[in-house]
Amino acid sequence: MKEIEVKDKQQYLRKNHPFGRKLGLEERKKCIHCDLVFLAGDYKVFKDRNGDEYICCPNAPECEGTVIDWVDVEG
Repeated sequence: MKEIEVKDKQQYLRKNHPFGRKLGLEERKKCIHCDLVFLAGDYKVFKDRNGDEYICCPNAPECEGTVIDWVDVEG
């Protein structure tokens, strides 16, 4: 997979979030794969050989977590 640059991260999330949820870039999340706590706006996007794009953990490609693997962080 190849990392792609996203110029407007909020718009990209609005259009591509798998659950249609309005996720704010300043929301704190935790990746269940690597335990990283991060701001949602720090996500990365990768494109596979078929052209499918994935919203990934900021630790990608070392971490295989995607947006469906993020949980809310309180506080």
